[in-house]
Amino acid sequence: MNDFQAIADRVEIEALRGEFTDAAMMRDRPRLASLFTPDGALRMPNIPVEQVGREEIRAGGERLQSQWDFFVQTTHPGTILLDGDTATGRAYVQELARALDGRQGLNYAVYHDRYQRTTEGWKFAERVYEVRYLDTSPLAGTAPHTAQGSGTNPADATATPAPAASFTDPAPAERLERVAAALRAGGFDAEILDDAAEARARIKDLIPEGAGVLTGASETLRLSGIDEDINTGGRYDAIRPRLLAIDRATGADEIRRLAAGPDFVVNSVAAVTETGSLILASGSGSQLPANAGGAAHAVWIVGAQKVVPDLSTALRRVEEHALPLENARAQAVYGMPSAVNRLLILNAEPHPGRGTVLLLREAIGY
Repeated sequence: MNDFQAIADRVEIEALRGEFTDAAMMRDRPRLASLFTPDGALRMPNIPVEQVGREEIRAGGERLQSQWDFFVQTTHPGTILLDGDTATGRAYVQELARALDGRQGLNYAVYHDRYQRTTEGWKFAERVYEVRYLDTSPLAGTAPHTAQGSGTNPADATATPAPAASFTDPAPAERLERVAAALRAGGFDAEILDDAAEARARIKDLIPEGAGVLTGASETLRLSGIDEDINTGGRYDAIRPRLLAIDRATGADEIRRLAAGPDFVVNSVAAVTETGSLILASGSGSQLPANAGGAAHAVWIVGAQKVVPDLSTALRRVEEHALPLENARAQAVYGMPSAVNRLLILNAEPHPGRGTVLLLREAIGY
């Protein structure tokens, strides 16, 4: 190997390590998983976690990510030892994190790495995470939020803001019961379930096999596996894959009609109020007609962190919490920002039996 090749390899491996940290900070787990070889492994014995293969790394990371209030990782360069098409190395890490269940702390760790040259460039063959120092003392800081008064309601500029933690902390049992009672009073069916796994199983009871089902663009559905069950499982007449197969230039009317009136729509919401209102936000508005009433039946899966006291707080949650997270995702995936161009507020369900809300005791999604 000549000196120029060795320099190029070192630069690319260092860029690979930087990309890992950036993907972790931007909560872009598909991108992070793509940095590994197909059979690459991420091992964290101190946790303990062992993920082998890109799909395990993506899914495991998303489960971990859904538990964060905030997470900050700083990586410092370490050694790189080249050996033809393979290499080994170390990187040094400092992290600050707080989980939604209150666990928090600061740690210093080492990544022990093996790298592999591939047709796509250098990839991780293995990363082994070793904690060298851990401090679980309460962290004094918080994750900053956008300035007040940026919401759609002018009164928000002078209103007393809800604590930022209220947008990420799971609502306690008594609040969930209060929400469920308010939803039922408004004509919705409402159930309180332990977690996303229970909701995933409940969907199969609520939706008969062969029904036409449209899923909304939802992190909750994706992280829970419900999106995959519906759109690739073969149990239902999945609408979204059919929409994606239609040419948008020539089939716009067909797309519009197909999305507006399915048998079932399954989605999440940006917020649910203690007074029994559901708030959905959208950039294009394409999924809103089915949720509003076009679908014969609707099921909404709602993480416990989405409970807010009232409508004004719900709108602030959309602007200050959900939009920045969705904007970061859209920039990473599509290369363009997101926006709240359409809002749907469901205050009641006039058709008994049409709408079911599955309230989860855990936090999931935005």
